[in-house]
Amino acid sequence: MRCIFLGPPGVGKGTQAEFVAREFGVPKLSTGDLLRDSVQKKTTLGLEAKGFMDRGELVPDEVVIGLVREKLRSAECQKGFLLDGFPRTVPQADQLELLLQSSGNSLDRVIYFTLPKDEIVKRISGRRSCPRCKAVYHIQAIPPKKNGICDVCETELIQRNDDKPETIESRLSVYDEQTAPLIEYYKGKNVLSELDGSGPVDDVQRRLLALLS
Repeated sequence: MRCIFLGPPGVGKGTQAEFVAREFGVPKLSTGDLLRDSVQKKTTLGLEAKGFMDRGELVPDEVVIGLVREKLRSAECQKGFLLDGFPRTVPQADQLELLLQSSGNSLDRVIYFTLPKDEIVKRISGRRSCPRCKAVYHIQAIPPKKNGICDVCETELIQRNDDKPETIESRLSVYDEQTAPLIEYYKGKNVLSELDGSGPVDDVQRRLLALLS
């Protein structure tokens, strides 16, 4: 399986990517996680990326593509992968296609998640993350058992800077301008399938499995 999950921030593709990765036994590659790890480790690329992430802006292509190239060439991705959050621009999509072609591979499917804007804002602002194990919760939809504490490693949960209300509008504007063109891009390659991301997580999972099967 070589798939991309595409859609605006807050649409639920990250949660579903975790589920599909477990269900099908493929690694989930989230550029957001890769970037946050590099920021936490204070690498050169991480420090460069931090300013863009804090403002809700896209990180430059050369930084993101470098991280993805490294991962795709690793042993864990030889039997497939699930990309969550990459590509985000048409130039990135072109670079990904070149990377796959160089190893004799191609994409199987791009799943495009859809959701009304007001629901997206509600989902993003309620999201909480574990800085240690990267588990993700929602104060209403998927709350932790103990308020503000991770179920997995008992670390105090945080609200990421790019999940705060003041940056949500900026993130959605950036998506509309730079990422939405990928919908037509992948339609033209006949690999795009649309998925309704509304409703309970379990309902979305059932629709997604039916689509992938």
